[in-house]
Amino acid sequence: MPKDNENVPPTWPTEGSSDPALEPFAPEQMVRCDECLRANPPTRVNCLYCAAALPLDERTLNLQKPALRPLEKWEQGYNNILMSPLANPAADPGEAGLREAAELLRLRPEELARILSSTKPLPLARAATIDEASLVQRRLGAIGIETRIVAEAEPGTDAMGPIRVRALDIDEAGIYAYQTPESPAIHIPWSDFVLLVTGRLTVRRVELKEEKARVENRILDASEFVTDETVVDLYTTKNTTAYRIAASSFDFSCLENKKGLVAAENISTLIRLFRDYAPHVEYDDSFNSVRKTLEFVWPSEQQNESSGWRRERPGKYSIGSVTALSNDSQFLRYSRLCYQLRTEATTKTNDDS
Repeated sequence: MPKDNENVPPTWPTEGSSDPALEPFAPEQMVRCDECLRANPPTRVNCLYCAAALPLDERTLNLQKPALRPLEKWEQGYNNILMSPLANPAADPGEAGLREAAELLRLRPEELARILSSTKPLPLARAATIDEASLVQRRLGAIGIETRIVAEAEPGTDAMGPIRVRALDIDEAGIYAYQTPESPAIHIPWSDFVLLVTGRLTVRRVELKEEKARVENRILDASEFVTDETVVDLYTTKNTTAYRIAASSFDFSCLENKKGLVAAENISTLIRLFRDYAPHVEYDDSFNSVRKTLEFVWPSEQQNESSGWRRERPGKYSIGSVTALSNDSQFLRYSRLCYQLRTEATTKTNDDS
């Protein structure tokens, strides 16, 4: 802060400013929380003080706006999924509706247009609560964009990660999956498989070494590493959790004389083998084509770590840092979404018949 704090420029619009002045809400516009009895702005969905859902009436119906804050890694959210084709393709939101929807979803108009033009069901928003997701669904429906809410905590989209398979034995009856050399095999008949989802996982890792200084740190060394591998998520009728095979950590001895020298070729051979033994299994390889679009709502996760202090010479110290960017969670959400939509479609078909 400047020493002369009396001359600090104001942060609110002043006379002659082109920015519109922010008008406070009138007392009668405020919404009282039923839990803590405190007044909240009519634009909020949940109470500012106790996070309880605020009552909804005609006064606040068109004033509420979703927060759509980034969720923590441990949080299970609610996704507004744009189904393709749209429930009403003739309901074109138009340019004005597109801008309104983009502002509501905190997206750029070109990003929203890219999602709407996709032929696959994709997320439009990821909310922290069902009330917030319902608000997004209602506001988008008024514009002409129909969505459905998919909870990440529902069966098939729980918090558990995939079951990682390191090796397989294959015969005419099914597979025997091994998680570790010491663990017993998991037998899965071919008739139990229902869905196979493939994609590429990319990890970008940046390592920095900086010399500590009084004014500004100086970069001594920097390196960047990128890894890319193909993974396969296998879903069955008996387990809602996927069995995952990753090319870099799998023993391809089960391929026998078909085994090659390159992991990418081996996993392609393994996928063909699965499809030959279980031709009824649905196969989805669309993740690679939509992952850039998924970044708008399901961004890749970044993790920062410190590699510690080090004494370079007397009086001089350096500190190392590692930044890793991975799309692992993004692929897992997409894989689970494909499985849940496939399960719901099958259930609906069976009910109709």
